[in-house]
Amino acid sequence: MALKSQVVLKDILKTYFGSLKAPIAWCTSVGPAEILRALGFEVYFPENHGALLGASRLAGKYIPKAHQAGFSGEICSYLTADIGAWIAGETPLTALYGLKSIPHPDLIVFNTNQCREVDEWFSYFGREFDCPVVGVYPPRYLEEIGQHDIDNVVVQFQKVIAVGEKVIGKKLDYERLKEVLRLSRDGSRLWKKVLDTAQKKPSPLTFFDGVILMAPIVILRGTQTCIDFYEEALEELTALVDQKFGAVPDEQVRIYWEGMPIWGRLRSMSELFINNQATIVASTYCNSWIFDDFDPEQPLASMARAYTQIFINRGEETKLAMMRQMLDEFNIDGVIFHDCKTCFNNTNSRFGLPKRIREEVGVDTLSIDGDLNDLRFFSDGQSRTRLETFIEQLKAKKQDAGRKSNV
Repeated sequence: MALKSQVVLKDILKTYFGSLKAPIAWCTSVGPAEILRALGFEVYFPENHGALLGASRLAGKYIPKAHQAGFSGEICSYLTADIGAWIAGETPLTALYGLKSIPHPDLIVFNTNQCREVDEWFSYFGREFDCPVVGVYPPRYLEEIGQHDIDNVVVQFQKVIAVGEKVIGKKLDYERLKEVLRLSRDGSRLWKKVLDTAQKKPSPLTFFDGVILMAPIVILRGTQTCIDFYEEALEELTALVDQKFGAVPDEQVRIYWEGMPIWGRLRSMSELFINNQATIVASTYCNSWIFDDFDPEQPLASMARAYTQIFINRGEETKLAMMRQMLDEFNIDGVIFHDCKTCFNNTNSRFGLPKRIREEVGVDTLSIDGDLNDLRFFSDGQSRTRLETFIEQLKAKKQDAGRKSNV
């Protein structure tokens, strides 16, 4: 059953893309969009476009064009799909929203809290459009975040502000920044409440619903539209919880998805889990846009902390602690790690974390090969067999535990 919120979202996205008029700033999805909105820019997110290329299964058409232009087949397939589509002079935004091209930027801003590749990706387009590019480079892989780390990022945010003021021709209104940050904080808290409805049994939504519903917290963060959408979505999901409605009929197994979505296989993967009575109720990915530390009274410092302490930017001990908490809160039976071949930074199965989850937390894990956009790295048949086997093993383990508890 499609959620009503997903239907409403289509109109919201159409309005958003139709409103992208100059001055336009490009921004990474976990970048300082609040500063750009407060300055008066409309904000566009190339990663959202990369995901759209994957979900519409067009990425495979464009990735080779980026390879021909000198970009490796082992780097981010958001990057190669997006650049390849630009080289081809095409975009799915044309068919979906009537845009002749991706929006042309007046300013480009990125934050490497997610990955190294956004630097090269956004800098490429800076050359293409001959516009200013400002990068934020926070400390990486932190276990603890100190005041000096926050101060480091604040200074870099101040550079973003200075360049943005020059481009747009006016000074930043800090009262406006506080208001935008308040909207971001409130939207983020509502998004968390939406995701937390999946703690209920049965869960009213799945990971596959989440990667669709997350669009506003990415591209409309800092707006009233984002807040209004999640208030309505939360009302709908709360009603479904009260009705004991399960997104997966006869839910028997609850799973945590660690890593990027496989955008070109969302539908088939969703059907696989439904057919096997398994619900992916939580994920690292969807929780990446929960920013509890936003404080409108300390806008730059709180943004620096929130954007630096995201899961992807932390050390292995912190990642284990964050996952342990979620596995407990969502009553997880098993964890699926997506080893995303072109996204090293968002792949957390390579330094022993699955083994530590099994041994230190006591939750079974499975790692599968794939990619966010490049489906040449994903085997449908092999992955289906491994996933179904894993789910059956989790069911058997729960049944065995149930029998022992009744003895």
